[in-house]
Amino acid sequence: MFEHFFQCPYCWEEISMLLDPSLGKTEYVEDCEICCRPINVVYGFEHQELIHFEARNSEEDF
Repeated sequence: MFEHFFQCPYCWEEISMLLDPSLGKTEYVEDCEICCRPINVVYGFEHQELIHFEARNSEEDF
């Protein structure tokens, strides 16, 4: 697992998520641990290295 830190698109607090590099490209929704609002998460790994990460509020399209 890979710990990644970023800002919540709602409350702007720094939070972290554990990302699984074995999944390659992944899209899912996870609630912010501070404000509990849903965050659309998209990330991708290549050769065990994070190459893409997006965290958007649920009102934005991917």
